[in-house]
Amino acid sequence: MATIVVDNQPYQVHPDQSLLAACLGLGLDLPYFCWHPALGSVGACRQCAVKQFRDEKDTRGRLVMACMTPVAEGIRISIDHPEAVEFRAGIIEGLMQSHPHDCPVCDEGGECHLQDMTVMTGHAYRRYEFAKRTFRNQDLGPFVAHEMNRCIQCYRCVRYYREYAGEYDLNAFSLRNQVYFGRSEDGVLESEFAGNLVEICPTGVFTDKTLKRHYTRKWDLQMAPSVCVHCGLGCNITVGERYGTIRRIVNRYNGDVNGYFLCDRGRFGYEFVNRPERIRRPLLARDGALVPLTAEEALKRLGMLLASASGMIGIGSPRASLEANFALRKLVGAGHFFAGVGEREHRLVGLGLEILRKGPARTPSLAEIEKCDAALVLGEDLTNVAPRMALALRQGTRQQPMELARQKGIADWQDDHVREVAQDERGPLVIATPNQTRLDSIATTFRGSPDDLALFGFAVARAIERSSQAPLEDSARHEQALINETARALASAKRPLVVAGISLASESMLQAAAKVAWALAKSNPQSAISLATPEANTLGLAMMEAPALESAAQTIREGSADTVIVLENNLYRRADSRLADDVLKRAKHVVVLDFLPSETTAVAELVLPAGTFGESDGTFVNNEGRAQRFLQAFVPEEPVLESWRWLARAMAASDRGEGAAWKNLDDVLGAMVSALPVFGPVRDAAPDSGYRMAGAKIPREPHRYSGRTAMLANINVNEPKPPDDPDSPLAFSMEGAPKEPPGALIPFFWSPGWNSIQATNKFQSEIAGPLKGGNPGARLIEPPSLTVPRQPADTGETTLLLRGPEPPAGVCLAVPLYHIFGSEELSSWAPAVRELVPKPYVALNPEDAQALGLAEGQIVRVAVATSSPPGQSKDGKEFSLALKLASGLASGLVGLPAGLPDFREPTMPAWVTISKAS
Repeated sequence: MATIVVDNQPYQVHPDQSLLAACLGLGLDLPYFCWHPALGSVGACRQCAVKQFRDEKDTRGRLVMACMTPVAEGIRISIDHPEAVEFRAGIIEGLMQSHPHDCPVCDEGGECHLQDMTVMTGHAYRRYEFAKRTFRNQDLGPFVAHEMNRCIQCYRCVRYYREYAGEYDLNAFSLRNQVYFGRSEDGVLESEFAGNLVEICPTGVFTDKTLKRHYTRKWDLQMAPSVCVHCGLGCNITVGERYGTIRRIVNRYNGDVNGYFLCDRGRFGYEFVNRPERIRRPLLARDGALVPLTAEEALKRLGMLLASASGMIGIGSPRASLEANFALRKLVGAGHFFAGVGEREHRLVGLGLEILRKGPARTPSLAEIEKCDAALVLGEDLTNVAPRMALALRQGTRQQPMELARQKGIADWQDDHVREVAQDERGPLVIATPNQTRLDSIATTFRGSPDDLALFGFAVARAIERSSQAPLEDSARHEQALINETARALASAKRPLVVAGISLASESMLQAAAKVAWALAKSNPQSAISLATPEANTLGLAMMEAPALESAAQTIREGSADTVIVLENNLYRRADSRLADDVLKRAKHVVVLDFLPSETTAVAELVLPAGTFGESDGTFVNNEGRAQRFLQAFVPEEPVLESWRWLARAMAASDRGEGAAWKNLDDVLGAMVSALPVFGPVRDAAPDSGYRMAGAKIPREPHRYSGRTAMLANINVNEPKPPDDPDSPLAFSMEGAPKEPPGALIPFFWSPGWNSIQATNKFQSEIAGPLKGGNPGARLIEPPSLTVPRQPADTGETTLLLRGPEPPAGVCLAVPLYHIFGSEELSSWAPAVRELVPKPYVALNPEDAQALGLAEGQIVRVAVATSSPPGQSKDGKEFSLALKLASGLASGLVGLPAGLPDFREPTMPAWVTISKAS
């Protein structure tokens, strides 16, 4: 620690930071614009000027920029010195010279960093009387709105977009004394993280275009801490609600997970909650149609079905909370509860969970991934399946080049100097996938089929374990060089990382990833392995150890059950259609709890309207094994209920199980921990419902919240009593404890004088560090020891062949190609996301297409071969799709989009034939 003196007051601070970060970390108010905790210092705006003195006898001092001045033992500065105050006021006056007076109509009004800093500096009157410079705005796509006239030239946007996110279509264009921040022409921003510009920009240049469709002032939003539902990473979000609809999502800082940033799917995919197609009333199948019921009628009908059932099974879901899945398990009995995924995904996730539990390589948080200085990615197109992990890996490639700057005495936070030293150097990142990825520009790549990729991984592991390899044919020598280079990079790294997943449905690839990680762990305890999981609670459901859907179908076929209860799951999406039919159409009674219509709700006898993530409380377990609580932003209009509440009421109606006595979420958690001790730490994910601060609950609404009476004046002119929340320490009110709550309970970031998202600084124990009291979440998975367990079996000396078996003549292997916008189920319902969902296509390497006499855009016929080997699709499906040439696709492979809303792809990998459509 170092002692600094600020306005004659001594403080203890960490030495490895700038004076600006130190002052902000102490809770002092010092204006800034160009600086950002994740971007470091460049000294562009000159707004953070302070007076620095040599010692206590120095009365003259000198002005320095706090963001560019390192902390030093005994340094003396003054924030309040008149000269520093005057300088900062002059800077803000210059920045405001051409700024429009449009705060009342600006989307950023009320949470604008520029407003806050203007007030902080005391600037209140504009002396400039001449013409302002003006600009033309651009259409940047469905997510981000552009209003260039509000720009103050802080350069944050292009620094984030180009240097941090790694895309280059947004730039600073200068002409004489003017600078324009935008694209060379109108068009959709190419980065999958462009939405972060909304929070990066300290003014209203970049704003949330989806919010414009249902705009609400920020102080009129009712907010709650939540967790993103669009992949398995568990990014923390803040949900904002008004009039019973979700109006926006913003990033909620968690120093262990997403930090300051979200992907665009997580930020803009929320509008599925507001869709008019939402299931908002119980529905009963009658005469070939679904007719609405009251909640009482639905519960009565459900009670009758449960009472008359000769046997009953429950099918869980990887997108439903732990509590909802457990409630269904409790209703039907542990032996009759099944995971809502097919045998293949069930086996893959189970293997991944076993790898994480056995260790010794630890599964890292996203924050730890950013610190990994060498990485191998096996099979996963991370930008499309786990976007925030891709952004973390991008930062990881800077670690080794940053070491050059450290050797020259340059601190990490001195961003401009670090980049000047590092130039375009990148640390080792090796990506082995069937097709090109968005990270390829900073990586070394290997292309092949899933079998090829697994063999490549095994070969890397063997190269790490021993210093020499068996001789190879000449044709494979360049691949052997890549194997040796990858092994050397990982073995010499301080924090090597291996990333894999289940998107290519390859057990061998998971085993290869484990073998590489465990080989590294023999000599490096900092080695890590991360597995990308597809959905918000994939790992949590796997930890319940329920059988796969095939076992459920067998139970129905045997006549052991005639009633099926499906929880938040479209079985036709997660399993082959014949398997889904086996479960649903053979059953006498089908009950579905969900919030959106699907093929599964279409065949149900009874549909119960479930609450979405914004209307429910619960817990998800992310890919790291971190249990995280999400809380209601608002109480949905009845009869919509949280799934676990429907199931608890069903138990009460049918006198089944202790669930009838559950009164709140704490009761469900207690029962779950008793029945499944593996979830014991889940209780530590957030304080229970009895937690209070100064005897009061924590308000979901800002203290400026308005219209509580007017909102419902069409119903009653008297202000109604706010809804009670028995499940959490939060209140549906603006009244409550004024103190900073624990990290898991922070509904929004606000502090006096700090109305923008920059108020996050006030809630951190140190700048860019953990939240005060610790980051949210509780880890459920830790390696038992550093003892290396038995290695996964490989294919022996055949790992040196590097390439898998060739398919039969005239047949290609089809592999899934994922899209950040379209492959995920829920976000595809959001109108803004839907604009970017691609149309179904078939992808071929240009050389393969030329050999077949096919051209870009041509309609081709794709037929799934019925002679596929065991474990691959043999359903005989045929498709006619437009051809898309993919130069990065490995030769001999066919790419088909996975999960698109208007296309039901075959189970892949699968052997297919390609021909011209007749």
